[in-house]
Parts: sequence; structure tokens; C-alpha cells
Amino acid sequence: MSERRIGVLVMSYGTPESLDQVEAYYTHIRRGSPPSAEQLEELRSRYEAIVGGVFPLRQNTNEQVNALQEELNVRTANTGIKYVCYQGLKHAAPFIEDGIEAMARDGIHEAVGIVLAPHYSTMSVGGYLKRAQEEADKHGIAFAGVKSYHLHPQLLEALVERVSEQLNAYEQEGQKREQVQVLFSAHSLPEKIVEMNDPYPEQLLETSRAIAKASKLVDEQWQFTWQSAGQTGVPWLGPDILDTLEQVAGEGRPAVLSVPIGFVSDHLEVLYDLDIEAKQQSNELGIGFKRTRSLNQDVRYIQTLADKVVEATK
Repeated sequence: MSERRIGVLVMSYGTPESLDQVEAYYTHIRRGSPPSAEQLEELRSRYEAIVGGVFPLRQNTNEQVNALQEELNVRTANTGIKYVCYQGLKHAAPFIEDGIEAMARDGIHEAVGIVLAPHYSTMSVGGYLKRAQEEADKHGIAFAGVKSYHLHPQLLEALVERVSEQLNAYEQEGQKREQVQVLFSAHSLPEKIVEMNDPYPEQLLETSRAIAKASKLVDEQWQFTWQSAGQTGVPWLGPDILDTLEQVAGEGRPAVLSVPIGFVSDHLEVLYDLDIEAKQQSNELGIGFKRTRSLNQDVRYIQTLADKVVEATK
């Protein structure tokens, strides 16, 4: 009996591997339009401000893909099925199309795509899946895409654990946990997605509610906010977390816990936008700031991905 080989395209936004790749990366994000010297310097300075530079960002994705491959290998041992993982990035090599082309070269005729982002939007996950589908069609590869996994029990369990860790840390410092304002956040998108009835905002709220309920947070103790909005000249979803921090301080809350549920690993939007920018803002406002650990290679996150891949290819 021949082995059934299924390609798994693991997709993410992408990041430069070194500082000398930042300009090419930024130009690709800007659809081929090079950034100004000032724009380039601002982005470079953000990467330089992160301990370790850009290298851990790419490494996290590589390790997540490797961990998923190992988990799928364990699940399919002696089953006649073999999953083969490939990477496909939106703004850096290997691009989404490169991943599909690699599958075709390897003789794979069946594939599933999954994005390292739990929540679906037509402008994010939908765009990744569309590019992958179009390339798969060119090569005659049957393609199935995973849209979302924002309420997967193991994903929620891992996130609830992280909230508990930081609330306990506040308590050990003498802060009452019920006085800590919990701020769930994700990458903002242009406001026009609301007119499109895009599921992204509601899926983020569903994840937030599930974590808040399991963490026994009262309604007044948590809220959702946005972060990392682009500078494109059109309105983006808000309020931004920096504005929310001002609001929280104005209400007399002594401390916040940042829970970036839209991000699954340590990268720029977490290590700079939260750990540096939001923390500095909190310090200036005189309120405490902590952030939950990123999922990175947490076995429960990897198992969430594996569950969805297997489910999509039955």
C-alpha cells in the first residue's frame, strides 16, 4: 500500500533575518515602494531596540514548524499517512508561493494550509489562503485551508495558564488581582472590515470572553483593545492600547496585564509595541505593566495546530 503524502503549508507574516534585510522587507510590505530614509530608520531602530535583534523572530517560526512536524510524525506513525511541513511567508522568503512550488517539486498532490494566527479575517488569514489556493491550482495540488482555531480548548488552556501566572505574580508583589485591568489585544486592521461583516473582531472577543470566564475575571476587570495599527492614511480599528492605558490610569486602576491573544510568538508587535512602548507608557502613567508569555512552542499550541491540520485532511 503506497504512502499518502500530504503537504502542510505553515504560513505567517514573515520577518527579516538580519538588519540588512529590513529595507527589502519593508519595501515588500509597501508593495514595491521603497520606504523613505526616515521610515526605514524608524523600523530599523525598533528591531535594534529588541534584545537579540531580529533573529529570535524568525527562529520562533522555524521552531514552531519543526515542532508541528514532529507532532504530526508521532500521530501518523504506522498509519500510511505522511505529513510534510513547508513554510510560506507573506513578506519574506520563502514566500507562500515558494512553499507550494516546493511541494510540487517533491511530488505532493494534496495539501493543507494553516496560518500562525488563530483568528480569521479576509484581510489577513483569508489573504494567505487565497494566495496558497491560487498557487496550488497552478500545480494541480488539491488544497484545503484552515480558517481559524480561536476557541480550540488547548489554545485556551495555554492562554488561561499564562493569565493566571501574571495575576499570581502581581499578588506576590502585594497587588490585589481583582484590581489588575486585563487588556486583551490583537493587531488592528483597517476599519472597513466592519462594513464587510468580517468575523475578525467578534472572534477576538469570543477568545477574550472564554479566557476571562475561565480566569474568573469580572466583566469590569477586562476589556479588548487594539495595537500595532499601520500608517496608511485610512482609519484603523481602535482604541489603540496606548490610549487604553491612559483611560485605565484615569479610572484609578493601579496595574494592567497585557494579553496579546492575536499573536502566537515573540516578535516585533510583542517585543517592541508592548514590552517597550506600552511598558514605557505605563511607567509614565504610574501604573504597573506585565505581559503574558507568548505561546511560541507550547505543546498545547502545537497540538492545536496538529488537530486542525488532521481535521482538514480527513
